[in-house]
Amino acid sequence: MSESMKAVVMGRPGGAEVLELRDVDRPTPGATEILVRVASSGLNRADLLQRRGLYPPPPGYPEDIPGLEYSGVIEVVGEDVETLGVGEAVMGIIGGGAYAEYVVVPAATAIRVPRGLGPVEAGAIPEVFMTAFDAVFLQEELCTGETLLVHAVGSGVGTAALQLAIRAGAVVIGTSRTEAKLEAAAALGLEHTVLGDEAWPSRVLEITGGSGADVILDLVGGTYLRGNQKVLASGGRHIVVGVPGGAKAEVDLRSLMIRRGSIRGTTLRARPVNEKVDLARTFERDVLPGFETGELRSVVDCVFQAGEAQAAHRYMEENRNFGKILLAW
Repeated sequence: MSESMKAVVMGRPGGAEVLELRDVDRPTPGATEILVRVASSGLNRADLLQRRGLYPPPPGYPEDIPGLEYSGVIEVVGEDVETLGVGEAVMGIIGGGAYAEYVVVPAATAIRVPRGLGPVEAGAIPEVFMTAFDAVFLQEELCTGETLLVHAVGSGVGTAALQLAIRAGAVVIGTSRTEAKLEAAAALGLEHTVLGDEAWPSRVLEITGGSGADVILDLVGGTYLRGNQKVLASGGRHIVVGVPGGAKAEVDLRSLMIRRGSIRGTTLRARPVNEKVDLARTFERDVLPGFETGELRSVVDCVFQAGEAQAAHRYMEENRNFGKILLAW
């Protein structure tokens, strides 16, 4: 096996033009790690921030190679790895460096690829489905019959949360700034579509009969905060996962008190390995079967080749995608 590999490298912070396909050293797995030959790497908005120098990776991960998720086939297992073997198809999340032909990850964080899914298609699952599952169910404990409001429902995390909530028997309301994405979400099962214009809070209250949403999955951030406080139900839970609409806004504490509500933020990237292991096992037990029964599916908008990383980033920056954008290796 060659000691080098291809990777998408950013030589400096900047626009999409700083991304280049280069030869770099291939990583070597330790005793409890695996080496995965990557089939596809999923794009995430965190990659755009890292490329601009605004979101550095956790310690121990390459600063010049983006990428938070992978799917592929195991080529080497560490001497202490007993649960996985060479040739198995796996996927998972990583702190950085997934835009590469190979990644080394702790074996305990890897998740088997569901039966019936190809390794490229599976690359659309890890980051978005694990983020949505962790935020909506493990943290905010969405229950059957409750109402979930998903902002940016056409995003990768949005389409994942929509499917997971429907599978759990929740009522889902989704917002998007484009009618085309709302129509695509409706085809995925979204019952209540709301255009993300200035009137969206009124529409959400109308749909819920004035009671509001029990859980808000916020993938927009600051510009929607005032509206979110208006539509949060009594005892409601608001969780912030993304802030492309701004990281700062004014909180009406009195409104939060009256509703006995909560606001929290979350991210997966910087969590310690033991927490990622726990999430991987819970996800494999509770969510993975849904892909094998057909209740859940990866939503792939388009697949770029690894050498087209610049075009893939520009496509995401233009907000053109419904679901995931992948880099294929």
